[in-house]
Amino acid sequence: MPTPRSQQISLIDTPYYHCVSRCVRRAYLCGKDKHSGQCFEHRRGWVEQRLHLLAKIFCIDVCAYAVMSNHTHVVLHINKDKAQSLSDKEIISRWHRLFNGTLLTQQYMQEDEENLAPWFMHEIKRIAAVYRQRLHDISWFMRCLNEHIAREANKEDNCTGRFWEGRFKSQALLDEAALAACMAYVDLNPIRAKMATSPESSIHTSIHLRIKALLKGEQPKTLMPFAGNPRQPMSPGLPFQLTDYIELVEATGKEVRHNKRGKLDDNSPPILSRLGLESEQWLTLTTEFESLFTCAVGGEAMLREFGQHTKRKHINGISASRQWLQTG
Repeated sequence: MPTPRSQQISLIDTPYYHCVSRCVRRAYLCGKDKHSGQCFEHRRGWVEQRLHLLAKIFCIDVCAYAVMSNHTHVVLHINKDKAQSLSDKEIISRWHRLFNGTLLTQQYMQEDEENLAPWFMHEIKRIAAVYRQRLHDISWFMRCLNEHIAREANKEDNCTGRFWEGRFKSQALLDEAALAACMAYVDLNPIRAKMATSPESSIHTSIHLRIKALLKGEQPKTLMPFAGNPRQPMSPGLPFQLTDYIELVEATGKEVRHNKRGKLDDNSPPILSRLGLESEQWLTLTTEFESLFTCAVGGEAMLREFGQHTKRKHINGISASRQWLQTG
């Protein structure tokens, strides 16, 4: 029986989650179908465009993504504080970019609040509270991504029925080591699949977009920015230096492409030094991340806390955590 989503998401423990959606039909999401000979490569663009649109609407940041032949990976950051800070009108306006809303919300967006009756405003606040909750809900984010792609693919394939597996898989990323390893695992997917030879050639991934923007001295506006090493005060963003992360992914990609399990370099990359991980640990994490862990990834103590908060009798991944996330 599938695990309830309430036992997979715990904002007390972390706002970061790795989500994976897989196609259920033989026909590919993207790439070339060996059986039919059809090419669906253009669908990668559908997924990317939808992801970037949802990142502008939802109070959920996209940290990393990779669009593969029959599945997608996204690393998401739930920004609940942002959702709580938006006005009711801003919330409803965002929702209307995806759905029609109700007759009441449509009227509300067209008239001044002073002209509306108290009972009307009471109902608007109730509806806005529902929309506010949905706009920082991973299930709604993934629903708005996957349902849109499924409809477009079914229309193109001239068929009906399921396009994705019934549920997307999610993993809670409980600490910085889990976050860094998962992002790199996602960004390196095309290299592991031998679809690309380097991060910059891995199109339809977040690392490709980040490198492209960095060449202009920028960071992509639709991805969660890198803010640097943790400090007080610290601007919102990923707790790593962008250049350090890109260098680490490039070095890891070379090892993955040649199927090596040696050291990345004589000098440990800055991120690994800060996280206290050895090269062997890092290379294993970035190649076997999904198989090593199921519902949550992090240090042993954090895994046990996550299990308590989500009311799990048993938490998987303790032994893998001891072996591959044990810091020096």
